[in-house]
Amino acid sequence: MFGAVVGAVLGALAGVPLRSAVVRWAVPAGEPWRTCPVTPLGRCLRHGDRTGPPPLAVEAVAAALGAALGATAPARWLPLLAWLALFGTVLGFVDAAVLRLPDALTLPLFLGTALLVPLADPRPGAWLRAALAATGLGLLFLLLALLAPMGLGDAKLAPSLGAVLGLAGWRTFYTGVLWMWLAAALWAVALLLLRRTGRNGEFAFGPAMLLGTLAAVLAAF
Repeated sequence: MFGAVVGAVLGALAGVPLRSAVVRWAVPAGEPWRTCPVTPLGRCLRHGDRTGPPPLAVEAVAAALGAALGATAPARWLPLLAWLALFGTVLGFVDAAVLRLPDALTLPLFLGTALLVPLADPRPGAWLRAALAATGLGLLFLLLALLAPMGLGDAKLAPSLGAVLGLAGWRTFYTGVLWMWLAAALWAVALLLLRRTGRNGEFAFGPAMLLGTLAAVLAAF
């Protein structure tokens, strides 16, 4: 209980700068990044305009993730999962807003994940499993990006998620991939019911990938 409370508080505090990061990166391809610090209520400190996600939405998601990590994750896994949760929060909101996962976020996420994997599990066999899982999931989403209506940003996000899932074990890897598709299906149905998209319309797959990964890994502990 104490860990969940501490995690929720830290997550809520982290949500404030994360909101500004979401506003910065949530721009269509080809447009310059925004430089506007934003309050938790969604107002730009420079111009006073309301921008970005709904008030307190980013902070609430970050707090929920912090509580889940604090209550469930082993101490040695916390740096890796916190890194994924921080980047995942920004990536999820950005993808939902503009249907893109910027390289400026997916690349540092991957590099940090590669550096933090040994801290979560010091066994070389686990590192090999994580590398194989990262490669396999990356190739799968690259193939989908080439043959199906899937974005290259999803393919660039996939290796980081595959590494985390693979580090937790092959069963967790397969569970996470399954939950990605289940979450995406539920998200697509919700958008259709709310008339936010059509049957052939595009929707963000990144949030489902991130949610499926974190849920599968936390369920494995």
